[in-house]
Parts: sequence; structure tokens; C-alpha cells
Amino acid sequence: MPWASPLPRPPWGRPSVKAVVTASVFVTILWNLRCFLNPFEVSREAPKHTEPLVVLVWEWPSKQVPNISRDICSELYGIAGCQLTMERQLLSQAHVVVFPHTRLRSGRDRLPKERPPGQNWVWVSLESPSNTKALAGWNQTFNWVMTYRRDSDIFIPYGKLVPNRSATVNIPTKTNLVSWVISNYRRTQKRAEVYKNLSKYLHVNIYGKANKKPLCKDCLLPTTSKSKFYLAFENSIHQDYITEKLWRNSLMAGTVPVVLGPPRANYEQFVPADSFIHVDDFGSLAELATFLKTMNSSRYRQFFAWQKRYSVKLYTDWRERICTICTVYPSLRRDRVYPDLESWFNT
Repeated sequence: MPWASPLPRPPWGRPSVKAVVTASVFVTILWNLRCFLNPFEVSREAPKHTEPLVVLVWEWPSKQVPNISRDICSELYGIAGCQLTMERQLLSQAHVVVFPHTRLRSGRDRLPKERPPGQNWVWVSLESPSNTKALAGWNQTFNWVMTYRRDSDIFIPYGKLVPNRSATVNIPTKTNLVSWVISNYRRTQKRAEVYKNLSKYLHVNIYGKANKKPLCKDCLLPTTSKSKFYLAFENSIHQDYITEKLWRNSLMAGTVPVVLGPPRANYEQFVPADSFIHVDDFGSLAELATFLKTMNSSRYRQFFAWQKRYSVKLYTDWRERICTICTVYPSLRRDRVYPDLESWFNT
């Protein structure tokens, strides 16, 4: 078979040496340019990132420190490629370092002296600004914040409603009207003032350390479920600060929450409007008391319509919260640093 020239033969004869060299250089340039623009196309297969995302928890947020040596994010929550560790010798390998505010000391002497390039630090808090002190010293320190606020880089609510298909309503048997579980009672708090005035018009069954009636862990829900209404009063009023008082003590227990916290519109961003009663819905606490005492069974049942479509998911395990960092990591900004953490949190 005759050899076929890679270049077309012009009608006047063979191509000149100069033409061959020029064409060869041109082909070489095109090939190199192709490799530059599509570096993975040459091998037909892009390299896969097999190393897990290493999340170093500088100190565990709660007093009880669990064993996180296994691949718990995958085993417990189906989050693959996420390695949690508390081994500080892995600092240089960590992609993310988590600093719970409850474990931060005043000053920086306990923090790493240097931050490896590309490593991101996360400030974590589930407390409200009213109960979070000593923030002024942490300016220009953290890349991301992880809180209950919806505008956090990493959003960790106390609970949420998840869709279900049960289409059933389960209302526990009721033996009393209103209950409240309170551990830290301070007269200066708004919830203390509201309770004091509301109790003038109806009886409230009070449990918890503040009333010397502590409830065991397994006793809480069975106790609050016996009440038609539960006082889901937050210890301070802040945007998005909606805690387990709503999710666990009320909705999960099968009682109707009477809430005191951020405005109604904020609650409605978390739960249906007809699933709770807001203190601000009434012109006075006397009106609220009358509404609670005179409610008929048909009207009461309407507050549980949400159960036909949703169930409560409660977040209580810090392992699950921290594993969620890996799910949102790809979408987080790498150039963010909070210049004034206190101003952001208090806004």
C-alpha cells in the first residue's frame, strides 16, 4: 500500500520543506493548547479525589466526648468522604477546624499558633447573643460561622419538620391545660414576666429544676404530652432563636406550643402558621388565657393538621451537626473572614 502523506499534495508537486516544518509546528501548538484547555481529556478520565475531608474538632462542644475514630459520618448519617477527628497532631492535614464557643478560652493562647494555607476555621454556637459573651476578641479569626441562624454559613437548627406520608393525626390524652418546664428562672427575663401575669388568669403546671420538680430524660415528653398547651418560652428574644422548647417539648410531645420568642413571621419560616399560638397574637394576656380555656375540641384538633404531612426531626447529636460541614463544604466561600464577629452575631 502506498504511503499516505499527512499533508495534501498541491497540484504543482510535493510540499516544500518549509511548509512541512510550519505545519508540524502548527500541529504541535494545537496539541499543546488542547492539553492545556482540557488537561483531563487526554487521558479520557479525570482523576478522582479519593482523600476524605478532614474536620478537626479542637474541643468537643458537649461534656461527653464520643468515640469518633470510625467513619461515623458515613455509618450513622450516610455522609461519605468525611473524617472527623480530635487528634490535634493532624492539624496540618485538616481542611476544617471547628471551635465551639463554649470551649473557647479568653485569649488565643489555646488556639493553633499558625494556620496551614487553605485551612478554614469555623466558629460554632447554639446559644443566643444574650447568652454569648467575650466575642470582641475573636475579630479576623474565623472563616465561617455555624449557628442556629439561617444566614449562617453552616445552618444547624435545633429541629425541623420533615415530610412524611402517614396522613394521620396523633393527639395524646390530655389531663391538664398548660405546662411549662423551666430550669433557669430569672425574674429579669421576659418569659418570667409573661408567666407571672399569665398565671393570674389560669393555672400552669411547672416542672424542672426551677420549681424543684426535675424530670428525667425519659419523663419529659410523657409529662408535657398530658397538657393541651405548652409554654415554649425562649430565654431571650432573637431572630431564628427557636430551640428544643418548640421542637421537642411541644411539637414532638403532641401538645400545642404557646410561643414567646421572635415575631410570628419568623416562626412561620420554620413551622406552619396553624401549628402554634404566639403570645403576640393577643392584645393582653387575659385574652390569651381566655382563648386557651374556652377552646373547643374541633378548634384544638386543627393545630395538629401538620402531622398529616410532617414529622419532627430533632437535632441532639453533635456528631451529626459537625458531619453536615462536609455536605455544605463545596459551596462555602473560601475568601470569607469575619472582621467583627460580635457585630455580626448581635445584628
